Amino acid sequence: MLPEYFHSTDHVLRPLSLDDAEKIFHGYAQDPEVSRYTIWLPHKHLSETKEFVAACVSAPPQSGRTYSICDTKETSFRGLLSIRQINPFHVEFGYVLARPWWGRGVMTDVLKTAVTLMLSQTDCFRVSGICDVANVGSARVMEKAGLTREGVLRRYIVHPNVSSSPRDCFIYAAVK
Repeated sequence: MLPEYFHSTDHVLRPLSLDDAEKIFHGYAQDPEVSRYTIWLPHKHLSETKEFVAACVSAPPQSGRTYSICDTKETSFRGLLSIRQINPFHVEFGYVLARPWWGRGVMTDVLKTAVTLMLSQTDCFRVSGICDVANVGSARVMEKAGLTREGVLRRYIVHPNVSSSPRDCFIYAAVK
């Protein structure tokens, strides 16, 4: 079962809300550098971001949750962490972080806490995530958060800002 809220050392992870759409749009959704290795194109209109947020908010919590990453006082929005239940013993994560927060340890802090929290649950035995093989920053975050690179998923997913063809991805996991 995924918690509604949780805290890392320096951040609060709270449920994504419709009020976050403007923060996301202005914070990173339009940024081509942030979206380079995502499965979505940079947003051109706030309505695209609102549609995305509405879909996340309306998703049933038992299938997964999307969390807003904020400072401990919840005054500074920094990005999102999504955790999806794949089966009773396995969860996957994905994340995005606004560029001003890159290189500051934000996502390592958040991911390390999320992985520990998920693996502390009785039924969770595997936490995993992927990144494009060219996304050195994301690979480094997962390594620093304690995940192990298990291999390469060949021609696994399309990152439309890089190519219209499926690209190779690294898969990282932590298990108990």
